[in-house]
Amino acid sequence: MKLGLHIPNFTWPNGPAKLGPELADLARAADDAGFEYLSVMDHFFQISMVGPAENDMLEAYTTLGFLAAHTKRIKLYTLVTGVIYRQPGVLAKAVTTLDVLSGGRAILGLGAGWNEEEARGLGFPFPPTKERFEMLEEALRYIRQMFSDDDGPFDGDYVHAERLLNRPKALSTPHPPIMIGGSGEQKTLRFVAKYGDACNIFDGPELEHKLEVLRGHCEKEGRDYNEITKTVLTSIDIGPKGEKTEEFLTSLRRLSALGVDVAIGASPTVPDVEPFEIFAKDVVPEAANF
Repeated sequence: MKLGLHIPNFTWPNGPAKLGPELADLARAADDAGFEYLSVMDHFFQISMVGPAENDMLEAYTTLGFLAAHTKRIKLYTLVTGVIYRQPGVLAKAVTTLDVLSGGRAILGLGAGWNEEEARGLGFPFPPTKERFEMLEEALRYIRQMFSDDDGPFDGDYVHAERLLNRPKALSTPHPPIMIGGSGEQKTLRFVAKYGDACNIFDGPELEHKLEVLRGHCEKEGRDYNEITKTVLTSIDIGPKGEKTEEFLTSLRRLSALGVDVAIGASPTVPDVEPFEIFAKDVVPEAANF
């Protein structure tokens, strides 16, 4: 079992003036502790599940570039980019650039998008659900082509492009992994089986069922279920002094038994980096045995 640190909140006690150095310290601490993944949300307003819309929020890909410069091994991505936020060519280029400059550590996190308040607020198009999922599947086809050696045209329902030129190519082989976020049984998990290298599903009562649905889609698509990295968004909480470590390890054992490969979540102690010494000593090595 591997761990991923998710950073959904940037309203920190010392304010924006200290955010850069404190974020750099946090990224280095997670990297040194042995976390495999480091993610940020791709949002422009804070989401209601975390705090008021007016709370501080950093633009995702600028932040990932910053994090790349302050880490050495940890993989970097959004959890996840809404397809409505960026044209697929711009998104593929951003992820490729991140991959090259980080030494091959980029992952593309992509989903259909859901935050209508944010979209309306900033004037982004926010099509109906059906159309957003159509856009998502088309973007997945487009980006997979742009990640490949095929720099020919692309003719879709939403994008018409004459040449998907992408130089330099990504360092990751065969391309930066594509993580599709969400657990919709009819479309999202089918897209994972057809186009994805990884999925991200919420940790909840239906998790085992969702994984079985994904397995079924893999069988229909002729895809090896075991090829897909199963990640779960859960609580990453060992307490300020490590007092919840055994409770957390018990949760990881449960997830591992279900076939989950990576547990991803926010640490409530952030921006305090002291608990990451406990992660390094008592959590990451033990989780690797699951």
